[in-house]
Amino acid sequence: MYPTLLRIGNFEITSFGLMMFIAFITAGWVLTRQYRRYGLTEDLASTIVMAAAIGGIAGAKIYYAILFRDWHLLFDRAGLVWYGGLIGGIIACSLVIWRRRVDYFTVADATAPPLALGYALGRIGCFLVGDDYGRPTSSWVGIAFPKGSPPTTAESLRQFGVHVDSSIPPDQILRVHPTQLYESSASLIIFFILLAVSRRPHAKGRVFGLFLILMGIERFLVEIVRAKDDRFLGPFTIAQLISVIALVLGIVLVSVSLSRAERGLAQNELH
Repeated sequence: MYPTLLRIGNFEITSFGLMMFIAFITAGWVLTRQYRRYGLTEDLASTIVMAAAIGGIAGAKIYYAILFRDWHLLFDRAGLVWYGGLIGGIIACSLVIWRRRVDYFTVADATAPPLALGYALGRIGCFLVGDDYGRPTSSWVGIAFPKGSPPTTAESLRQFGVHVDSSIPPDQILRVHPTQLYESSASLIIFFILLAVSRRPHAKGRVFGLFLILMGIERFLVEIVRAKDDRFLGPFTIAQLISVIALVLGIVLVSVSLSRAERGLAQNELH
Protein backbone atom coordinates (compact mmCIF):
# COMPACT_ATOMS: atom_id res chain seq x y z
CA MET A 1 0.00 0.00 0.00
CA TYR A 2 1.49 3.33 -1.09
CA PRO A 3 -0.71 6.29 -0.09
CA THR A 4 1.97 8.90 -0.89
CA LEU A 5 4.22 8.47 -3.92
CA LEU A 6 6.19 11.72 -3.74
CA ARG A 7 6.49 14.51 -1.17
CA ILE A 8 8.50 17.71 -1.61
CA GLY A 9 7.86 20.09 1.27
CA ASN A 10 4.10 20.61 1.48
CA PHE A 11 3.60 19.29 -2.04
CA GLU A 12 2.74 15.62 -2.43
CA ILE A 13 1.52 13.25 -5.10
CA THR A 14 -0.78 10.54 -3.76
CA SER A 15 -1.41 7.18 -5.35
CA PHE A 16 -5.12 8.00 -5.44
CA GLY A 17 -4.49 11.26 -7.28
CA LEU A 18 -2.22 9.51 -9.78
CA MET A 19 -4.80 6.78 -10.46
CA MET A 20 -7.51 9.43 -10.93
CA PHE A 21 -5.29 11.11 -13.50
CA ILE A 22 -4.60 7.78 -15.27
CA ALA A 23 -8.33 6.96 -15.16
CA PHE A 24 -9.29 10.23 -16.88
CA ILE A 25 -6.53 9.93 -19.50
CA THR A 26 -7.27 6.27 -20.31
CA ALA A 27 -11.04 6.66 -20.28
CA GLY A 28 -10.69 9.81 -22.40
CA TRP A 29 -8.67 7.90 -25.01
CA VAL A 30 -11.31 5.15 -25.18
CA LEU A 31 -14.03 7.80 -25.23
CA THR A 32 -12.50 9.46 -28.30
CA ARG A 33 -12.42 6.14 -30.17
CA GLN A 34 -16.00 5.45 -29.15
CA TYR A 35 -17.16 8.85 -30.36
CA ARG A 36 -15.57 8.27 -33.76
CA ARG A 37 -17.46 4.98 -34.02
CA TYR A 38 -20.74 6.73 -33.16
CA GLY A 39 -20.12 9.58 -35.61
CA LEU A 40 -19.45 12.14 -32.87
CA THR A 41 -16.63 14.69 -32.92
CA GLU A 42 -13.33 14.57 -31.01
CA ASP A 43 -14.00 18.12 -29.83
CA LEU A 44 -17.18 16.90 -28.14
CA ALA A 45 -15.21 14.05 -26.54
CA SER A 46 -12.66 16.42 -24.98
CA THR A 47 -15.43 18.73 -23.75
CA ILE A 48 -17.31 15.78 -22.19
CA VAL A 49 -14.14 14.61 -20.41
CA MET A 50 -13.61 18.09 -18.97
CA ALA A 51 -17.26 18.39 -17.92
CA ALA A 52 -17.17 14.91 -16.36
CA ALA A 53 -14.01 15.80 -14.41
CA ILE A 54 -15.37 19.07 -13.04
CA GLY A 55 -18.93 17.87 -12.44
CA GLY A 56 -17.80 14.51 -11.13
CA ILE A 57 -15.38 15.88 -8.55
CA ALA A 58 -17.85 18.58 -7.47
CA GLY A 59 -20.67 16.03 -7.17
CA ALA A 60 -18.47 13.59 -5.25
CA LYS A 61 -17.49 16.29 -2.75
CA ILE A 62 -21.04 17.62 -2.32
CA TYR A 63 -22.39 14.09 -1.76
CA TYR A 64 -19.63 13.50 0.84
CA ALA A 65 -20.46 16.73 2.68
CA ILE A 66 -24.18 15.92 2.68
CA LEU A 67 -23.50 12.36 3.87
CA PHE A 68 -21.61 13.62 6.93
CA ARG A 69 -23.69 16.81 7.30
CA ASP A 70 -20.59 19.03 7.34
CA TRP A 71 -20.06 21.59 4.55
CA HIS A 72 -16.48 22.16 5.72
CA LEU A 73 -15.68 18.79 4.14
CA LEU A 74 -16.07 20.42 0.73
CA PHE A 75 -12.60 21.89 1.23
CA ASP A 76 -11.04 18.72 2.64
CA ARG A 77 -8.66 16.75 0.39
CA ALA A 78 -10.27 13.46 1.33
CA GLY A 79 -13.80 12.34 0.58
CA LEU A 80 -14.93 11.53 -2.96
CA VAL A 81 -18.10 9.45 -3.27
CA TRP A 82 -18.69 7.50 -6.50
CA TYR A 83 -22.43 7.98 -6.80
CA GLY A 84 -22.10 11.69 -6.06
CA GLY A 85 -19.48 11.88 -8.80
CA LEU A 86 -21.70 9.96 -11.21
CA ILE A 87 -24.67 12.26 -10.57
CA GLY A 88 -22.53 15.40 -10.80
CA GLY A 89 -20.85 14.15 -13.96
CA ILE A 90 -24.17 13.29 -15.61
CA ILE A 91 -25.55 16.76 -14.81
CA ALA A 92 -22.46 18.53 -16.19
CA CYS A 93 -22.31 16.35 -19.32
CA SER A 94 -26.06 16.75 -19.88
CA LEU A 95 -25.60 20.53 -20.00
CA VAL A 96 -22.87 20.10 -22.62
CA ILE A 97 -25.07 17.76 -24.70
CA TRP A 98 -27.99 20.19 -24.47
CA ARG A 99 -25.85 23.15 -25.57
CA ARG A 100 -24.29 21.18 -28.44
CA ARG A 101 -27.72 19.94 -29.55
CA VAL A 102 -26.60 16.34 -30.10
CA ASP A 103 -28.65 13.22 -29.44
CA TYR A 104 -28.54 12.47 -25.71
CA PHE A 105 -28.64 8.68 -25.77
CA THR A 106 -26.16 8.42 -28.63
CA VAL A 107 -23.66 10.25 -26.42
CA ALA A 108 -24.68 8.23 -23.35
CA ASP A 109 -24.20 4.91 -25.15
CA ALA A 110 -20.79 5.96 -26.46
CA THR A 111 -19.74 7.15 -22.99
CA ALA A 112 -20.83 4.09 -20.98
CA PRO A 113 -17.84 1.75 -21.63
CA PRO A 114 -15.11 4.33 -20.83
CA LEU A 115 -17.08 5.34 -17.74
CA ALA A 116 -16.85 1.76 -16.43
CA LEU A 117 -13.14 1.65 -17.31
CA GLY A 118 -12.46 4.90 -15.46
CA TYR A 119 -14.22 3.54 -12.38
CA ALA A 120 -12.13 0.34 -12.51
CA LEU A 121 -8.89 2.34 -12.55
CA GLY A 122 -10.10 4.77 -9.89
CA ARG A 123 -10.82 1.96 -7.46
CA ILE A 124 -7.21 0.82 -7.75
CA GLY A 125 -6.33 4.24 -6.37
CA CYS A 126 -8.66 3.59 -3.42
CA PHE A 127 -6.84 0.30 -2.81
CA LEU A 128 -3.38 1.91 -2.92
CA VAL A 129 -4.39 4.62 -0.46
CA GLY A 130 -6.23 2.16 1.82
CA ASP A 131 -9.73 3.62 1.58
CA ASP A 132 -13.22 2.15 1.02
CA TYR A 133 -12.29 -1.30 2.28
CA GLY A 134 -14.58 -4.03 3.57
CA ARG A 135 -15.44 -5.88 6.73
CA PRO A 136 -12.96 -8.10 8.62
CA THR A 137 -12.35 -11.54 7.14
CA SER A 138 -10.17 -14.52 7.99
CA SER A 139 -10.22 -15.85 4.43
CA TRP A 140 -7.20 -15.84 2.10
CA VAL A 141 -8.46 -12.73 0.29
CA GLY A 142 -8.15 -10.59 3.43
CA ILE A 143 -5.72 -7.66 3.32
CA ALA A 144 -4.62 -5.40 6.19
CA PHE A 145 -4.26 -1.64 5.70
CA PRO A 146 -1.98 -0.45 8.55
CA LYS A 147 -1.59 2.95 6.86
CA GLY A 148 -5.13 3.14 5.49
CA SER A 149 -7.54 6.04 5.59
CA PRO A 150 -8.20 5.15 8.35
CA PRO A 151 -6.07 2.09 9.25
CA THR A 152 -7.98 -1.19 9.60
CA THR A 153 -7.73 -1.27 13.38
CA ALA A 154 -10.40 -2.89 15.50
CA GLU A 155 -11.40 0.55 16.81
CA SER A 156 -11.71 2.09 13.32
CA LEU A 157 -13.91 -0.76 12.18
CA ARG A 158 -16.08 -0.45 15.28
CA GLN A 159 -16.56 3.25 14.46
CA PHE A 160 -17.89 2.13 11.06
CA GLY A 161 -20.51 0.13 12.91
CA VAL A 162 -18.83 -3.19 12.15
CA HIS A 163 -19.13 -5.87 14.82
CA VAL A 164 -15.65 -6.71 16.11
CA ASP A 165 -15.12 -9.08 19.04
CA SER A 166 -14.74 -7.04 22.21
CA SER A 167 -11.72 -9.12 23.24
CA ILE A 168 -9.68 -7.71 20.33
CA PRO A 169 -7.54 -4.69 21.38
CA PRO A 170 -8.55 -1.36 19.78
CA ASP A 171 -5.18 -0.87 18.05
CA GLN A 172 -4.93 -4.36 16.54
CA ILE A 173 -4.73 -4.32 12.74
CA LEU A 174 -7.26 -6.63 11.11
CA ARG A 175 -7.45 -8.15 7.64
CA VAL A 176 -10.48 -7.00 5.67
CA HIS A 177 -12.21 -7.66 2.37
CA PRO A 178 -10.37 -5.72 -0.41
CA THR A 179 -13.64 -4.40 -1.79
CA GLN A 180 -11.72 -1.91 -3.94
CA LEU A 181 -10.26 -4.81 -5.94
CA TYR A 182 -13.65 -6.54 -6.09
CA GLU A 183 -15.12 -3.42 -7.67
CA SER A 184 -12.16 -2.83 -9.96
CA SER A 185 -12.34 -6.39 -11.31
CA ALA A 186 -16.12 -6.29 -11.74
CA SER A 187 -15.99 -2.89 -13.47
CA LEU A 188 -13.32 -4.12 -15.86
CA ILE A 189 -15.57 -7.02 -16.83
CA ILE A 190 -18.48 -4.59 -17.25
CA PHE A 191 -16.28 -2.44 -19.49
CA PHE A 192 -15.59 -5.32 -21.89
CA ILE A 193 -19.27 -6.34 -21.90
CA LEU A 194 -20.39 -2.79 -22.74
CA LEU A 195 -17.67 -2.42 -25.37
CA ALA A 196 -18.83 -5.62 -27.08
CA VAL A 197 -22.49 -4.53 -27.00
CA SER A 198 -21.67 -1.03 -28.28
CA ARG A 199 -19.90 -2.47 -31.34
CA ARG A 200 -23.03 -4.27 -32.47
CA PRO A 201 -26.14 -2.62 -33.93
CA HIS A 202 -28.38 -1.48 -31.07
CA ALA A 203 -31.24 0.87 -30.32
CA LYS A 204 -30.38 4.15 -28.60
CA GLY A 205 -30.11 3.93 -24.83
CA ARG A 206 -29.43 0.19 -24.64
CA VAL A 207 -25.71 0.42 -23.78
CA PHE A 208 -26.18 3.12 -21.13
CA GLY A 209 -29.16 1.23 -19.70
CA LEU A 210 -27.04 -1.90 -19.47
CA PHE A 211 -24.32 0.14 -17.73
CA LEU A 212 -26.82 1.28 -15.07
CA ILE A 213 -28.06 -2.29 -14.58
CA LEU A 214 -24.62 -3.89 -14.24
CA MET A 215 -23.10 -1.13 -12.10
CA GLY A 216 -26.21 -1.07 -9.90
CA ILE A 217 -25.95 -4.83 -9.29
CA GLU A 218 -22.19 -4.64 -8.72
CA ARG A 219 -22.40 -1.84 -6.18
CA PHE A 220 -25.40 -3.31 -4.35
CA LEU A 221 -23.55 -6.61 -3.85
CA VAL A 222 -20.22 -5.13 -2.80
CA GLU A 223 -21.94 -2.94 -0.19
CA ILE A 224 -22.88 -6.13 1.67
CA VAL A 225 -19.24 -6.59 2.75
CA ARG A 226 -18.24 -2.91 2.88
CA ALA A 227 -17.27 -1.31 6.19
CA LYS A 228 -19.87 1.48 6.19
CA ASP A 229 -21.63 3.58 8.82
CA ASP A 230 -24.48 4.89 6.62
CA ARG A 231 -26.81 1.90 6.91
CA PHE A 232 -30.16 3.64 7.13
CA LEU A 233 -32.58 0.70 6.88
CA GLY A 234 -31.31 -2.31 8.79
CA PRO A 235 -28.34 -3.70 6.83
CA PHE A 236 -28.94 -1.51 3.75
CA THR A 237 -26.79 1.51 2.87
CA ILE A 238 -27.64 4.71 1.01
CA ALA A 239 -25.46 3.48 -1.87
CA GLN A 240 -27.63 0.37 -2.12
CA LEU A 241 -30.75 2.52 -2.36
CA ILE A 242 -29.16 4.49 -5.22
CA SER A 243 -28.08 1.18 -6.79
CA VAL A 244 -31.69 0.00 -6.86
CA ILE A 245 -32.76 3.29 -8.48
CA ALA A 246 -29.99 2.93 -11.09
CA LEU A 247 -31.04 -0.67 -11.71
CA VAL A 248 -34.68 0.30 -12.28
CA LEU A 249 -33.73 3.18 -14.61
CA GLY A 250 -31.44 0.83 -16.52
CA ILE A 251 -34.18 -1.77 -16.94
CA VAL A 252 -36.55 0.93 -18.23
CA LEU A 253 -33.96 2.18 -20.75
CA VAL A 254 -33.16 -1.31 -22.03
CA SER A 255 -36.87 -2.18 -22.26
CA VAL A 256 -37.61 1.00 -24.22
CA SER A 257 -34.67 0.36 -26.56
CA LEU A 258 -35.86 -3.21 -27.20
CA SER A 259 -39.37 -1.94 -27.94
CA ARG A 260 -37.97 0.57 -30.40
CA ALA A 261 -35.93 -2.14 -32.10
CA GLU A 262 -38.99 -4.39 -32.40
CA ARG A 263 -41.07 -1.55 -33.87
CA GLY A 264 -38.29 -0.81 -36.34
CA LEU A 265 -38.17 -4.42 -37.49
CA ALA A 266 -41.95 -4.50 -37.85
CA GLN A 267 -41.93 -1.35 -39.98
CA ASN A 268 -39.17 -2.75 -42.21
CA GLU A 269 -41.17 -5.92 -42.74
CA LEU A 270 -44.23 -3.86 -43.72
CA HIS A 271 -42.23 -1.91 -46.27
